[in-house]
Amino acid sequence: MKILVTGHDGYIGTVLTPHMVAAGHQVVGLDIGLFDGCAYGDIPAVEGLAGVRDVRDVEAEHLEGFDAVMHLAAISNDPIGDLNADVTYAINHRASVRLAEQAKQAGVSRFIFSSSCSTYGSADGEEALDEYADFNPVTPYGESKVLAERDIRPLADDRFSPVFLRNATAYGYSPRLRGDLVVQNLLAYAHTIGEVRLQSDGRSWRPLAHIEDISRAFLAALEAPRDAIHNEAFNIGRDEDNLQIRDLALMIEATVPGSRVTFAEGASADKRSYRVSFEKARTSLPGFDPQWTVQRGVDEVYEAYKTRGLDLDDFLTSRFQRIKRVLELKEAGRLDDDLRWREAVPAAAGA
Repeated sequence: MKILVTGHDGYIGTVLTPHMVAAGHQVVGLDIGLFDGCAYGDIPAVEGLAGVRDVRDVEAEHLEGFDAVMHLAAISNDPIGDLNADVTYAINHRASVRLAEQAKQAGVSRFIFSSSCSTYGSADGEEALDEYADFNPVTPYGESKVLAERDIRPLADDRFSPVFLRNATAYGYSPRLRGDLVVQNLLAYAHTIGEVRLQSDGRSWRPLAHIEDISRAFLAALEAPRDAIHNEAFNIGRDEDNLQIRDLALMIEATVPGSRVTFAEGASADKRSYRVSFEKARTSLPGFDPQWTVQRGVDEVYEAYKTRGLDLDDFLTSRFQRIKRVLELKEAGRLDDDLRWREAVPAAAGA
């Protein structure tokens, strides 16, 4: 199939696109390029969508001839989302709905939306939340995903099938490594200064999913029979990987020799706390078979730090910290307040 992957040059996209190519699909990418120059490995070459780089500017004519859209592009970091909440809603909500509308108009039959377990936000009690649980987002990012799901869902009909993949908190090695995600962050401090430094009290629950398993879920949603995925939502992860942050910290302490768990000054409870059930994806998303455990992923990222090299000063730069990259580009006058380029950027490969 011919598929468009938005956000193909990001943390998940640079792992997902080779996965799709290996499965025999033709991949075209669309990415605004905010993180060009922030590589931590070899970036896969992907043909770019001709005529457009910003997801907000896609028209139906750009999507003609595609069988599916995998929509990953988003403001996917809470500090960036908090920087300008309306831009988060403009990109994650309104532009996502518009993209789905344009895809439907162009005759694209399948629209795979990268949603998030952050839609559940904060949940009391010990029950693992399934896809029918109430939403309770606590950030603009989480709320923007709720709104996008709400407004894309009514577009479904006999010719257009959206599917919503609510990914658990991502982790794992990527050539566009994000240092603001919990596994990479705790490991970086453990590796560089010997401290597994917690910013909270560690009691909050968080479901985790490796980016290769998230990629497997997208492939499964692409290739599944229509009836299995039509207008359905799936939590993506493994039941075993609902962890309290303090237990993740202890896992990293045991992995990195000489490290110890510490708490940052002012560490307090994190209001983002939820456990999620992944039973539906395990039993009802044909072809989805997650392969990674959190321990294996911790080992993978730690090995990357040792092999490729990492020091704390580098880790805290815009190369790894998304909010710092965006602020750096804004302060240099290259991005406006709507996170649009003020200057021409090089055409995407293949454009």
